[in-house]
Amino acid sequence: MLKQLTVTDFALVSFLDVDLTSGLTVITGESGAGKSIVLGALGLVIGERANTEVIRHGAQRAVVSAEFELDEKTDAYAYLMELALADEDQPGRCLVRRVVSRDGRSRAFINGTPVTRQVLRTFTEGLIDIHGQHENQRLASKDVQLALLDDYGVIDADLQSLRASYRAWRDDLAAAERLRGLLASREDRASLLNYQLEELATLALAEGEFERIEKEHKRLSQAHDLRETVAVSLTSLEDMDPLRRTVRALEGIDDDQVQLVAAEEFLTSALSLIDDAMRDLRGYDDTLEVDPEHLTTIDARLALVHELSRKHQVMPADLASHYAKLQDELNTISMDRTEFDTLLESAQRHEAAYKKCAMVVSKQRHSAANGFSAAVSRCIKTLGIEGGELSLKFSPDESERGLESVEFRIVTNPNYPSASLSKIASGGERARISLAIQVVAAQKTALPCLVLDEADVGVGGTAADVVGRLLRALAEHTQVICVTHAPQVAALGDQHLRVHKDAEQDTHIEPLAEDTRIDELARMLAGADVTEESRDYARTLLKEASAVH
Repeated sequence: MLKQLTVTDFALVSFLDVDLTSGLTVITGESGAGKSIVLGALGLVIGERANTEVIRHGAQRAVVSAEFELDEKTDAYAYLMELALADEDQPGRCLVRRVVSRDGRSRAFINGTPVTRQVLRTFTEGLIDIHGQHENQRLASKDVQLALLDDYGVIDADLQSLRASYRAWRDDLAAAERLRGLLASREDRASLLNYQLEELATLALAEGEFERIEKEHKRLSQAHDLRETVAVSLTSLEDMDPLRRTVRALEGIDDDQVQLVAAEEFLTSALSLIDDAMRDLRGYDDTLEVDPEHLTTIDARLALVHELSRKHQVMPADLASHYAKLQDELNTISMDRTEFDTLLESAQRHEAAYKKCAMVVSKQRHSAANGFSAAVSRCIKTLGIEGGELSLKFSPDESERGLESVEFRIVTNPNYPSASLSKIASGGERARISLAIQVVAAQKTALPCLVLDEADVGVGGTAADVVGRLLRALAEHTQVICVTHAPQVAALGDQHLRVHKDAEQDTHIEPLAEDTRIDELARMLAGADVTEESRDYARTLLKEASAVH
């Protein structure tokens, strides 16, 4: 509920601070006193556009603040939590502030945190619903009309399942479409990858093979020169007779002098090492076979390796790892195709679930439509529109709300066809029909705080009393704030606020006690000439109102 409204330098208001209660609050006052200022201030609270004209003459800015008490089960409470805007100490309390500066800037705050006007509108749309006699915008919306019917006669759990299955279906389709576009852009890449992999697969170069065949090619291509060099080396090493004679001569010396013994050992070791070297050279020479055919084969393979290396712009030794990298990329594209197929299958399952839920909801809607329209029609007649009837027109319209939309069609004169609520010519009729719809809907759902600007316009006497009683009934389910000129309606308020101007022409609002309330009702009954008779009638209205439950 709206607990408090504080206004500073707004229009004709210097400052006012109004405490509001639950139930029905009525606002009265003489014409021109400024009753509409309350509606204008609340308009800023719910995020309506602002201009500098609302700033009081001589002031630099206008400020409107509203304090709300929130139920933790409401969408508004959840929205605050989602945006981390809730008051940590009092999460059920919310303070909205709007500031309009003379330079044309408008700022909005929720619990002291700056927010955009759109955030403010989203937050407050479930808290306050302002209805003027010429602007029943909310109830003229087909979405709201469908929501009212659903609140009246559709199981909430079925609606939640419907929304969940629809969103899952649409999310899967959207994801599949995004992936379809991605895959389409990758098709050319996949074709190129397949071609490149086929080339590399034909080569079938193993890891480390390039280094091995490169060395083998080098050996084979130099085989003749290498064998000649080895032969010369062996010939030189075989001519070691002088050295051998030297060793034998030294062995014949009978002396164990250290240097002699060491020299003899070194020469013996040298001969042994030379013999080992000659054996290894002969073994190496045996490996240097001249095989022109094998050399041609290796040469051709190396040429292919270098060709693909240049083509793929990688080093020859990296061709094997490059093949693995390309294969991984192609596998990723293949996995994306699998994911795409999975998403389409999931979308089909969720679509089937959605259609099943939608049929259940549609059945409940059509079943509830007659009862809802009959109840509203009775209420319309009670409000003095004798030929008033409400009918519901369903139209195919697939959305998260189901398979259809609904339009409230109104007949106010049996001689004319039905029309939508927004097309009814009379503002007074539109206000009363909207009131009837709200009263019926309120029997099964908690509507937001309703602010009604002269819902009793065009009615008086008994009809005004009926309007007042309906407002009182509506206020049992939600907070109702009503600007009224009808004393019959004003008498039924749980709280009565009077708007008046002081000598400086500043607008003030004050709550009325019983005696001042009698005077205000008497003024509304008799005009400027308040008499004791009009006061007695005012007392009678209050007494009768106190008997209304």
